[in-house]
Amino acid sequence: MSVMTPPGVRTPADYIESVMISVKAKNPAEPEFHQAVAEVLDSLRLVLAKHPEYQSARLLERIVEPERVLMFRVPWFDDQGNIQVNRGFRIEMNSAIGPYKGGLRFHPSVNLGILKFLAFEQVFKNSLTTLPMGGGKGGSDFDPKGKSDNEVMRFCQSFMTELQRHIGPDTDVPAGDIGVGGREIGFLFGQYKRLRNEFTGVLTGKGLGWGGSLIRPEATGYGCVYFADEMLKTKKQTLEGKLCLVSGSGNVSQYTIEKLLDFGAKPVTVSDSNGVIYDPDGIDREKLAWVMDLKNVRRGRIRDYADKYKKAIFMPTDVKLDHNPLWNVKADCAFPSATQNEITAKDAANLIKNGIKLVAEGANMPSTLEATRMFLDAKILYGPAKAANAGGVATSGLEMSQNSQRLSWTREEVDNRLHKIMIAIHQNCYETAEKYGTPGNLVNGANIGGFLKVANAMLDQGLV
Repeated sequence: MSVMTPPGVRTPADYIESVMISVKAKNPAEPEFHQAVAEVLDSLRLVLAKHPEYQSARLLERIVEPERVLMFRVPWFDDQGNIQVNRGFRIEMNSAIGPYKGGLRFHPSVNLGILKFLAFEQVFKNSLTTLPMGGGKGGSDFDPKGKSDNEVMRFCQSFMTELQRHIGPDTDVPAGDIGVGGREIGFLFGQYKRLRNEFTGVLTGKGLGWGGSLIRPEATGYGCVYFADEMLKTKKQTLEGKLCLVSGSGNVSQYTIEKLLDFGAKPVTVSDSNGVIYDPDGIDREKLAWVMDLKNVRRGRIRDYADKYKKAIFMPTDVKLDHNPLWNVKADCAFPSATQNEITAKDAANLIKNGIKLVAEGANMPSTLEATRMFLDAKILYGPAKAANAGGVATSGLEMSQNSQRLSWTREEVDNRLHKIMIAIHQNCYETAEKYGTPGNLVNGANIGGFLKVANAMLDQGLV
């Protein structure tokens, strides 16, 4: 059966513009979602000319619309016996190639638009991993910072009491994200098991003693560095001796620094919401161990680093500044690993001016659209998040495989599989960019490579 081309839509450019207008009209006040969709659609101009069947099947309208959006109340008691109320979410974006897969984020900034952007990105990122996973994302505006373990547990139990009816090992498999680490995953899993009376791989990022996978905590950071190494190989270079800027000080940042040290690089920065540490001597293994203890055990602030290591400089966050001083330090490589849109156009200009050769994104969409274009125009090696930080969800997929088989693989086996997946993702992005006439543009390579697999699956499955 032939499908009519949408009335009034002629060229692929017209079609994309009409979809973008519709997305903004249907999803007002969701700038992050608009940004993520615009970036992907911009790359797909190159595809629609070769594949008119996507246009006639109205595929773009379908792929930007979540399959299911869940929003619910989460009431819980604090330690003083007061009732607190938060809002919970789960965006089940696309299940064309597998069960929904993506993290849960607990942070005051969480809202519908941010989670829709993350879920949309996740669809293409999961597609790139070579594993059978759809895309989803969820979370709450709950802030675990400053809360006792008991408060976090009570919140997680209330959150899971509602979420459990919508997820399952073959339906939707959440993981951790900002604000959701091993502690939170443990409380969430315990409540799921208690309510459903089943022990299944419904969450990833679990503890090693109860179904978790080795390398999962390290995977996003390790994978990002593996991807950077592959980018440098195309220029016959290595990470050895390179000065590296890393933002953030959480899970992704910590293991990015660890793997950079393995490759002989010299990381010189870390940060948190209060400010930036620049250590001209470099962050070695001893200093990294101290940062991990500070953040993971003592739950302290990064400014304490400058008290411990006297040569380090602490630059407090200044909202009046038009740039982040972290991105104004002279270096070879940048690994934004904190949060979305942390690199603005001004930050990108500073990085380029200071001679940056490579940007590999460890966080989700850490560069604004303008910053992304500046990196591409400057012809530096630029690894977009949906490719460069796919190691985390790839290893979550490996955890799902181990759970299904009731097996546990060795550290070396998981790390080896992760490394091979990151090599395959880079190769896919690199070759796709060349095939569609934009060699070296890994943004186009990632967007198109991720899109094609999902789009073809949707066409095969009929009007869904």
